[in-house]
Amino acid sequence: MVHHPKAVVGDPVPQILRQWLQRWRACFTAPSWEHVLVLVMGALLAPGKRTVSSCLRMTGRAEAANFASYHQILSRARWSPRAVARRLLGIVVERLVPEGPVVIGMDDTIERRWGRRITARGIYRDPVRSSHGHFVKASGLRWLSFMGLCCKDWRQSEVGCRSAPIRRLLRNGG
Repeated sequence: MVHHPKAVVGDPVPQILRQWLQRWRACFTAPSWEHVLVLVMGALLAPGKRTVSSCLRMTGRAEAANFASYHQILSRARWSPRAVARRLLGIVVERLVPEGPVVIGMDDTIERRWGRRITARGIYRDPVRSSHGHFVKASGLRWLSFMGLCCKDWRQSEVGCRSAPIRRLLRNGG
């Protein structure tokens, strides 16, 4: 069976989604932007795993002549995931914390992992199993998580607060 790419006609991205995503347009080059819109639309519609292929299938571009260029958005295109994340963080803070202080919470978690191929593995003090008089070591990956904390009233108990993840970093072993 010979595969013949087809020319795709029509725009699968509704105007309302285009307008909402407009604030991220500056993060991408002009040629990449239209592909990004199609991939976001496909990701919203795709059931199960949101692969590039499933996104293209959902938008009717499974047999598009420029099929490979959609995959290159994630591997070769010039755009900064940090710039996209920074804009998203700004929107989240604007919506959830319109006035008042922005409180950032930090947590470190040890994910127990073994093996020669896990290069970031280190030996750390296990805070759960250790006490003042008893020191317990744990081997694994140490993740540092930063969360934006949001409360309606900052005098509420900690139970009344909600958090949204902002950044997660893997600390090198040592």
